[in-house]
Amino acid sequence: MSTIVRTALTTALAGLAATGPALAHHPMGGATPTTFLQGLLSGFGHPVLGLDHLAALVVVGLLASRAARGWFALPALWIGAMGLGVAAHLGSVDLPGAEFLVAGSLVAIALIAVLNPALPLAVTGPAFLIGGFAHGHALAESVVGAEPMPIAAYLIGLVIVQAAITTAIAFAARRLFPAGAEAPAGYRAAAGAMGAVGVVFLVIAARSLA
Repeated sequence: MSTIVRTALTTALAGLAATGPALAHHPMGGATPTTFLQGLLSGFGHPVLGLDHLAALVVVGLLASRAARGWFALPALWIGAMGLGVAAHLGSVDLPGAEFLVAGSLVAIALIAVLNPALPLAVTGPAFLIGGFAHGHALAESVVGAEPMPIAAYLIGLVIVQAAITTAIAFAARRLFPAGAEAPAGYRAAAGAMGAVGVVFLVIAARSLA
């Protein structure tokens, strides 16, 4: 299993390095949603098409899978912070270095998953709050200037798709990587690959400033 996971993820990362910026587009082609349906579809699609956002959700699910009980606390914390980030952006609250925070928070939570996924919520919570807020702030860019109805639909879509992805990953990881004293190598490889996605996006963000 570990070899298969490593091979698949290495291939995915190679593709990401070459095409990441082109793939991370809004589902509406960059247009601001104007209807409830467009807002909902945008909310469903944006966290999936944005590979840095998707990788973060995978790590959130992986970490949730290692919780003995209350596994839903980490996804709930992330999604709640994401909502605050969206509200902040829509309220014209600037977030300096947003791209670096988005990618850096992904790297940070991936490192937690690789090095010590059993850390308590009191320790990992701040990283999730900062990461969720930064990702939410970035996701809100798609609906800046939209009417209240499509914005509400966008938020509904964001919450539904992120809850679904993190829950699915948590359950799949529990089945693939049974709980034990230490996380299996395959689990750490998957988390490390998601962290590598964050590193790629950090490089992209740095190059954009050059």
